[in-house]
Amino acid sequence: MPTTTPEQWLPVLLQIALAAIIAAALVALSYAIGHRVRNRVKDMPYECGISPTGDARSRFSVKFYLVAMLFILFDIEAIFLYPWAVVYKQLKMFAFVEMLIFIVLILAGFFFIWKKGVLDWAHSKEDKAYPAALREMLVEKKL
Repeated sequence: MPTTTPEQWLPVLLQIALAAIIAAALVALSYAIGHRVRNRVKDMPYECGISPTGDARSRFSVKFYLVAMLFILFDIEAIFLYPWAVVYKQLKMFAFVEMLIFIVLILAGFFFIWKKGVLDWAHSKEDKAYPAALREMLVEKKL
């Protein structure tokens, strides 16, 4: 059984070194053995087997960014459930009540954004650029 810190970390360092060596070897072998073909078709961007259309610099609606931020928010909420599940047996009823409060607050936020229309993707043509919550903020501030 390893007793000193370097002895304890030696397997981890060996694993990192082995992974780096394998990665470098695969990249070097691919470069050395790989067949290089340069032509117009090979240099075109690949979009799921479909010929690319339009400009790559087109603007995205704010809806996409709002949904991405909401996804990150609820993903982080799910991450907080794992440590709670690990210590649940030690904390017993206290842990249950705390997590119940946490989930109720998260669900309150979810129902709030749902009611505001942030998740509503079907708007009329004039409202297509902004989700409902952003429209209300713009109307209130007269922007």
